[in-house]
Amino acid sequence: MATDNAPAPNSAIETGAQEPSIVAQDLPAQVTEDGAEQVDDTPFNVTIFLPHDEKSIEIPVSPLEQIHEIRQSIIEHPLALQYSCFHLEHDRTRINDFLQVSEVEGLSTTPLLHVVEDPYTEKEARIHMIRIRELIGAAGDRTDTVQGILSGVSIYDDVVAVPKDVIAAPNSGAEAEAKEIVEYNFAAPPSLAMLIPKETKPAPKTVKSLSLSPWNPPPAPLRQKGHLLYLMVSTNEGEQFQITGHVGGFFVNNSSNAKFDPSPKAGPKGHSAHSLYTLLEKISPSFASSYAEFQEVTNRKDPLATFQIGNSFPSAPWLVPSIDSPLCAHSPDTARTQETFLLSGAENTDSLRDWNEEFQSAKELPRDTIQDRVFRERLLSKLFADYNDAAARGAVLVARGEVAPLNPTEARDAQIFVYNNVFFSFGADGVGTFTSEGGDEAARVATGKDVLGVKLVNQLDIDGLYTPGTVVVDYLGKRIVGQSIVPGIFKQPEPGENQIHYGAVDGKDVVAADERFAAPFEKLATALRVKKHAVWDKENKRFDLEASVEMKGLLGTDGRKYVLDLYRITPLDIAWMDDVSPEGFEYPHRMTVLRPELVEAMGKAKAREFVNNEIKRRAETKYAEKAKNDFEVTVAAEKAAAGESENGEVKAEEAKDEKSAETMDRIDMSGFKFALNPDVFSNQVPQTEEEMAEMAKDEEAVREACYFLRFEVMNKLLKDLKDSEISFPMDGRSLTRLLHRRGVNMRYLGRLAKKSAEEGSRLECFRELCVREMISRSFKHIAAKYLKYLPLPLTSSCLSHLLNCLLGSGLNPNPVAEIDESLKDLFNDADLGFQTVTPESLREDIKSETTRRYRFTLEDGWWYQIRHLQLLREVALKLGLQIQIKDFVFSAPAAESAPASNGQAPGESKKSKKKKNNRDGSPSSIASTVTAPQTFRPDDFVNVVPIFKDSSPRSTLAEEAMEAGRLSIYQNQRKLGEDLLLESLSLHEQIYGLVHPEVAQMYHTLSQMYFQLDQKEAAVELARKAAIVAERTLGLDSAETVLDYLNLSLFLHQRGDSQLALVYAKHALNLWKIIYGPDHPDTITTMNNYAVMLQSVKAYHESRRWFEESLRVCELVFGRQSVNSATLLFQLAQALALDQDSTAAVNCMRESYNIFKKTLGADDKNTAEAEHWLEQLTSNAVLIARQAKNEKERTTRGSFSFASRTVSHGASATKGSSQKVHEALIDSTVQDERDIDELIKYIGGKDEKSGGNKKRTGRTRLPNKRGGGPATGPPKKSA
Repeated sequence: MATDNAPAPNSAIETGAQEPSIVAQDLPAQVTEDGAEQVDDTPFNVTIFLPHDEKSIEIPVSPLEQIHEIRQSIIEHPLALQYSCFHLEHDRTRINDFLQVSEVEGLSTTPLLHVVEDPYTEKEARIHMIRIRELIGAAGDRTDTVQGILSGVSIYDDVVAVPKDVIAAPNSGAEAEAKEIVEYNFAAPPSLAMLIPKETKPAPKTVKSLSLSPWNPPPAPLRQKGHLLYLMVSTNEGEQFQITGHVGGFFVNNSSNAKFDPSPKAGPKGHSAHSLYTLLEKISPSFASSYAEFQEVTNRKDPLATFQIGNSFPSAPWLVPSIDSPLCAHSPDTARTQETFLLSGAENTDSLRDWNEEFQSAKELPRDTIQDRVFRERLLSKLFADYNDAAARGAVLVARGEVAPLNPTEARDAQIFVYNNVFFSFGADGVGTFTSEGGDEAARVATGKDVLGVKLVNQLDIDGLYTPGTVVVDYLGKRIVGQSIVPGIFKQPEPGENQIHYGAVDGKDVVAADERFAAPFEKLATALRVKKHAVWDKENKRFDLEASVEMKGLLGTDGRKYVLDLYRITPLDIAWMDDVSPEGFEYPHRMTVLRPELVEAMGKAKAREFVNNEIKRRAETKYAEKAKNDFEVTVAAEKAAAGESENGEVKAEEAKDEKSAETMDRIDMSGFKFALNPDVFSNQVPQTEEEMAEMAKDEEAVREACYFLRFEVMNKLLKDLKDSEISFPMDGRSLTRLLHRRGVNMRYLGRLAKKSAEEGSRLECFRELCVREMISRSFKHIAAKYLKYLPLPLTSSCLSHLLNCLLGSGLNPNPVAEIDESLKDLFNDADLGFQTVTPESLREDIKSETTRRYRFTLEDGWWYQIRHLQLLREVALKLGLQIQIKDFVFSAPAAESAPASNGQAPGESKKSKKKKNNRDGSPSSIASTVTAPQTFRPDDFVNVVPIFKDSSPRSTLAEEAMEAGRLSIYQNQRKLGEDLLLESLSLHEQIYGLVHPEVAQMYHTLSQMYFQLDQKEAAVELARKAAIVAERTLGLDSAETVLDYLNLSLFLHQRGDSQLALVYAKHALNLWKIIYGPDHPDTITTMNNYAVMLQSVKAYHESRRWFEESLRVCELVFGRQSVNSATLLFQLAQALALDQDSTAAVNCMRESYNIFKKTLGADDKNTAEAEHWLEQLTSNAVLIARQAKNEKERTTRGSFSFASRTVSHGASATKGSSQKVHEALIDSTVQDERDIDELIKYIGGKDEKSGGNKKRTGRTRLPNKRGGGPATGPPKKSA
């Protein structure tokens, strides 16, 4: 629910700097349109006068805004929230809502507007009631079939709600602060409770209920008198009022539950008002105060955490509270069932839209000026969001069998549906189109490739070329394609005519090549690097096509040119097809096309090669002419000395030389061409020798692309990971994004896993992620086979049994499927084949799937090596599962210390044998007839949400402004760059809305740039917004959310708020545990940062533990003798010194010095600095040892002594900062003549008894955490 104080959708949230208007003239040439007329866009304030009283509000506006944007700002202003049906007047003249502010005559000179209430229509009255219900909190919970339970929730406010376990008391001494910080348990399993929002006290009710009256709708005679709706309100005082919604407003009528009299009520309770909100204030004395309390409760959360999500799908968490939690409470609400009428009207016509016409009309909007482009892209963004939502809802109904097919006599996979003006079909080979390509498997892949192709075409935004709105939805094992209905798609062609005008018509037997499609297809082919090529029909007639023969052009009855079937925009990966699959494990289909990102990457590589060759050729040409040039210069010099040359001639010659040099520096790229033929290796038969030669050349180019993928792109990816040039992915989603960005198909996971294993421990994280992803994807395919035709009420039983076989065999090696017998009898024709699945058979099926799909053989006993919790999360995200939170027990309770750990289960088989004696370890669940403990029960699976792929394009305007801002900053034009970055932020928020994944990415990027520009307050604010929006749109535990929290932590620490930074850093690290498990390489840096933050709050001992854990992970990844480990040993030595463990500090610094010296050499600055610190730490340790010895001797003699002011047992150590360890260490003038080896032996001998505890602490090895390079410290080598 949107709070009343939430910002308007068209305005930017505060970023620590003043929000700019859309400054068109400040944008660079690539953003503005040349020759477009610009208006003065200086923002100014407009005073808005409200009706009925003397109140007025001021709103900042830009001349480039439209009046309806001002109207929206008024509706959301706290003083004007009761108004929804009104128009604006300027100088007593009504203003059209779609005029631009600059077009309102006189508004800039007299910025005064008046709100004038309008008469209601039935639709306006319905919208007003919905708005007021939301505004006052009268709307109950909703059961959403698509978005799921707690969709779009944020736990940002909960993260800082209880910081006492980490944050020390402010303004206390160092010792007190250190004591209050609880030691972090690195070995503890991750707590899943952190993914559940905290339960809060419910907000106070403003009214008991507000709904439509049973007397609604008004009869015809009363409709003639202006009656629109009849409402019923129960106030907190216990009174019930019947209200008439009239064209003039709302009034209390004389009706009751038994008597119908909608006339105005007389007497003291006969109130009326134009706004329902005002009427509620009049009839309920407690309404105003209770509404103020309601606002106070809702305003405790960050506005972004409650702002309504409009232009994107909210993220559905995979873990949800138990069904009896207050967070999932189902409250009574009479109006819940009435919302369909309130939203869509009695005939449901308000929600029926001609999606295709809206899409194509929006694309045809002008884009000549900046404001035109903003309006167009904003409309398209909202339109795609609405369509995606409608298509997803329709697909779920189709999957559940609740929509009647248009062809009920056809086989189920061949049936088609129309719902809400969206055309649906199954992603299966129902009519045999893909028989030769792999049948259902090929059809399923083709639909996914098609939606990707549509998205690419939408992003290119080519004039004269149109695409249908396209969405692919995966739900309970079914893949459903939703498309907007193209005019003419169902029209039967006339005899002799083809329905398709370009491309293959009937399979590939008939080919059409309408010249009207040549021009737009040529533009598309150029952008996609597709070569114009020949194809042949069944009669061997040649056609020269601009695109793949599979890509079709259709001339709609609306006269527009549509492009369809975009699943073959790139060539086949022939290298994959040529590889021999293991016997009996043939790859399931032939739709193995290369990714567009790979083709683009190869094009750029070819362009670089072309430029380098041209530079080399020119360099050789210059060298050949050098002697001649030298001779000419000598002659010219002699002539000049002799006075034979005039001044003007010399200048002209110099200008000519400069122009020639400039021409030489500019390389003409017109001669460069790179394009691939997408139809090679697809049964095309050239007829002549020339055609055969051309085809052979095209085939060789495709083979070169396959080689480029295998031996350059993939090797470069692994090298970048090994050299820490890029971050390691955290989970399956981030792994998929990384590979796709590089142009690597997911079928190469097996190859990448094998190559990673060859690199040893450095790429062990990546190998493990690849294997986990292969297992989870294989399980998804297996589960889909059982779920595809299973009735919805039986799906929970199927899911629980399959997951018990996959993850719960350690607790129960013989799981039994739990099925309600009454449902089993009811669906007696359902295929219950999942009942026969056993852990052994499922493991064998998964091994077979990974061999078939990835050509990778899982190791024997792989199920013992998996991390159970992380694999459960991957499976849940891929299938859209929402699971009740509980302590998941994956192994028998013999290992009581970590029942649900991080998925490591050594010795699992031994534990499973004791299951009969350990039944008390069964997870809590609803009683069942199955007595043996099982990890999962059917009741654990409370919901399944659809997984969808859409074709929504990104905003090119916002991205251009972003790139222009970056470029300006790199060119040292900081002021212009900052203005453009703010401009890009404003464009992102206007086009996408405030809560959108693209906006989250913008906040993330901008926060980093502001941090680099030393604007820390703005960086913190943007990082906070990035974390909240990422939580709501990408997931509470997504990789992006983790990075956003880490950024926020770092920026807070740099701002000086280390205590709060510790809270967010700890939250991010705990999320990391859930996502990946322990020992992720990138956590080395994060743990170093955390340790440095602890030092800043003087928690030296805990800081030392984090450095030790960081070093432990670094050893696993890089090895003990690496430079990375040396760097961490350097920092750990400093931390040990601060923790007053001087002996361990010297040992660590000595080891660091030795590694630096061996690896980098004695002359390296890191080696020199380590040597300097080693000398200082050694001197300090010797001094402390001497003082300890002297004190001991004094004590033995019974004499009195006082601690040295220079160095004591702990005082001087606590004086030092994280940059300078021990003031006493630096100030000490005592120098020992012995060398370092002798000094260390001396220290060790003297500290042997008294320093035992310190040594033991220094050797602590704590099992869980991960990281990258050090955050601070002189050695700059990043780990």
